[in-house]
Amino acid sequence: MSSEKADLYTRITARLVEELEKGVRPWLKPWNAEHAAGRITRPLRHNGQPYRGINVVMLWMEAVSHNFACPIWMTYKQAQELGAQVRKGEKGSPVVFADRIHRTETNDNGEETER
Repeated sequence: MSSEKADLYTRITARLVEELEKGVRPWLKPWNAEHAAGRITRPLRHNGQPYRGINVVMLWMEAVSHNFACPIWMTYKQAQELGAQVRKGEKGSPVVFADRIHRTETNDNGEETER
């Protein structure tokens, strides 16, 4: 495991423990969805696609700590493309990106297959 990944895991774990020690269960949705149409169960990307995995808990904790009322998250560049502006002094929130790894293997017959 790379030191960057280990550092991220350490930060996530420390943040979860910190919230639990305060008596907060960070896996509960922190916002009020009255302004949004429909039921919102998880943080959403700017395009409406829901986050998955540990990102849900991480973004819920960020929402609570910053008093965010809306579950929609985007990058600085995405905000610019939508004509929005990020408030001066705001900092980004980390998310974990996971994707499938594709590799080519050669079998005993010398044929290559992608997995």
